[in-house]
This record gives sequence, structure tokens and C-alpha cells, in this order.
Amino acid sequence: MSQFLYLYRGGRDVPPSPEEAQQIMQKWMTWLKGLGESGNLKDQGQPLEPGGKVVKGKAKSVTDGPYAEAKDLVGGYTLVEAKDINQAVELSKGCPILEEGGAVEVRPIMVMSF
Repeated sequence: MSQFLYLYRGGRDVPPSPEEAQQIMQKWMTWLKGLGESGNLKDQGQPLEPGGKVVKGKAKSVTDGPYAEAKDLVGGYTLVEAKDINQAVELSKGCPILEEGGAVEVRPIMVMSF
């Protein structure tokens, strides 16, 4: 089994109503619960705040950011375990962000030995 990182990008252009937000959250919890019950969930992760800081280059300059188009911003993450990337991709297809026009980036975690 290998580990994969799901990065959630994009989604809704306008904030949901309180009722819609509750329904969306329930879909996320149901999906994550299913990943846990199947043994594929390693860390459910967290949503990310929209702002932050970017440290860049040899001079280690610090700027506000990240600034990108909304569809390119990472909104959150989840760590899963799957037999290969194909299974990880299949598991990601249940993600509720896809219903909102968003995307799930599936990234293999590189195993490093020290």
C-alpha cells in the first residue's frame, strides 16, 4: 500500500447558504467516513485558510499570499492509503468538491529513507 495526498482546488464561486453549507459538510463527512471504514483514510486533513505567507528564494523574502486564481488555490487536503494511484484516483471520485465544480489533485507521497 502507498500513501497519496488529495489536494482540493476550486469549487463554488459564491458562498453557500447556511442550509447548503450544512448539506455540503454532511456529504464531506459521509465520504470521509466511508474512506475510514474501508481502511483507506490515513488523515482526514483540514480545510486551509485562504491567506498565508510565501517564503521564496535564497534571500528568503516573505510576501503575503498565495495569490492565484480561485480555481488554483488549495482549499484543503486529505491523506489516503491505496494499493496504487489508480485506486487512489477511483477513491477520489466520491469527493463532494467535484459536485461543486472543483478538482481533486491526487499526488503520490514519495518514500524517503534516512
